[in-house]
Amino acid sequence: METLKFGFKYWKRNLPGAIFTQIISFIAIIADLMIPMLSGILLNYIIKGIAVEKGDGGVFAFLLTGKYGEVQTYELFFHVATLYLIFILVRIVLIYVKNTTNQKLGLNIETDLRLVTFHKLMELDSQTVSEYNSGELLQIINSDTIMFKEMFCRMIPNIIDSIFVLIITVYLLSTINIWFIFIPIILMPFLIITLINFRKKAKENFRKIRESDSRMNLTVQENIEAVRLVRSFTNEQLERDKFDTTNEKVKNTHISQIWLSSKFDVVFNSIKQVAYIGTIAIGAVLVMNDMMLIGYIATCSAYVMKIMDHITQINNTLFQMQQQIVAGNKMKAFMEYESKIPDNKESVITSEKPDIKIDNAVLEIAGNKVLNGISIDIPYGKKLGIVGGTGSGKSVLLKSLVRIHDINGGAITIDGNDIKDYSLENLRNMYSYVFQDVFLFSNSIESNIAYSSPEIEEEYVIKAATDAQAHKFITELSDGYRTIVGERGLGISGGQKQRVSIARALLKNAPVLIFDDSTSALDVNTEKRLLETVNKEYSEKTVIITAHRMSSVVDCDEIIYMKDGVITERGTFEELMALNGDFAEVYNIQQAQRQQVVDYDALAAEGGVV
Repeated sequence: METLKFGFKYWKRNLPGAIFTQIISFIAIIADLMIPMLSGILLNYIIKGIAVEKGDGGVFAFLLTGKYGEVQTYELFFHVATLYLIFILVRIVLIYVKNTTNQKLGLNIETDLRLVTFHKLMELDSQTVSEYNSGELLQIINSDTIMFKEMFCRMIPNIIDSIFVLIITVYLLSTINIWFIFIPIILMPFLIITLINFRKKAKENFRKIRESDSRMNLTVQENIEAVRLVRSFTNEQLERDKFDTTNEKVKNTHISQIWLSSKFDVVFNSIKQVAYIGTIAIGAVLVMNDMMLIGYIATCSAYVMKIMDHITQINNTLFQMQQQIVAGNKMKAFMEYESKIPDNKESVITSEKPDIKIDNAVLEIAGNKVLNGISIDIPYGKKLGIVGGTGSGKSVLLKSLVRIHDINGGAITIDGNDIKDYSLENLRNMYSYVFQDVFLFSNSIESNIAYSSPEIEEEYVIKAATDAQAHKFITELSDGYRTIVGERGLGISGGQKQRVSIARALLKNAPVLIFDDSTSALDVNTEKRLLETVNKEYSEKTVIITAHRMSSVVDCDEIIYMKDGVITERGTFEELMALNGDFAEVYNIQQAQRQQVVDYDALAAEGGVV
């Protein structure tokens, strides 16, 4: 029931259309149920020529008054046949209108569900999203929305239709002979027991099918993204074996469902056959005892079979709905997830020159203290370098500034106000962030650079690319700025991807630039030119750089050295070198290593062979 309430929130805007199609469906059902009655009249009074008695014909008694032709005449046959055709045409047209309208309404809710689940994905923090694998997220946002909409545009209307058919059919049967109603009543307990038994098994089957489909999505996605890694390790056979195992599991879960559905169909078809034979038997007894006209055996048989068909349809629908319920439960659970990063949508940052202060910040993730007592003043325009080994907390600290992580203790403020008091959108607009893990969309290089301002003029795109030392290699590509890069930037090198992502950040032109180890794939000379350009062209902005390469931060106003989430050294480059601590040791080692490496860029510039 809770799952239905969840879905109804998104279905209710389609309610007027759903009511309209349901009325159309009821009219089509009535037209369809009139046809067996006309068949009885055709057999009794036109083919057999039985004399008309008072009350004969039921709802079509008016046809037997003589006004539309006498018994066993072509005139009566013509009128009955015409009415027969009218009912058939009405039913066909109305069913067509109903089905097309219902599918349109279904697409409405499918679109709405896909939209809200995607928006939810955008709202959730990284830690919460990481609790799902990508295959599961694809299943929820795409497959589950398609599956769940079927409940509202097809399953529920089918159940309502079937209940309406049962009510009208029982009434029509009672006008002919009440004895025929007892057949479905006697068989009903067998139907219900079978339904309950199969529903339990179906729900478990559909859960397994969904899990195997989700795993298949994940396997395919990982191999698309990791294709170069797989080939470099020549592990194609390993991935084929993994895929074959997953594929086999998908097949087996679906086969299991096919077997269950087949058993389901056999049992229900057997019960229907019993109902049909019982109807003929009762009809024969009633006719032989002059309690019913022979033509109505066909009518009553048709009605009893309709009762059985629609009881079966209700059962089948409830059976199939287990799959929609599983999908709905998954979507409902996803939508009810609370982000660990609450958003204060009301408050905004008004300053265009933010002063940032980190005061005794502490952050624990999964029981591990990744930041411990971090305090840094970052007045607007300051150039801050953050260095340290892998796992020292550099990236986590930067992510805390934009609330990808929320600190557990201490405070981070902008202009004296806690960043938790600002809206996430407004806070993050203060930063141009270049992440360690570069991501480029499957689009042109120009579109990737202009991601923050898609309609911006091309000259600004070129300016940002030039500042990021990317313009030269871009113009050498076949289509220049309109060159399409593949998913995650496939098609250009790691250093080129980094420069495009830096150009994207520069074009955003936010007050604070953050480079999170984002020059690691650049050679030393390119990095030096890039940082010199940033310091010159964006001198008024706050710049925060994290790096493993100590030379990346030598020109910063302050450098902090982190180890295990703690600041162990801080000062200018000269001060840290004079301190002769960890920073100086790592810097000297890197400089010594650099002396042993050929400067390939310089060699190429001089015309040497590379």
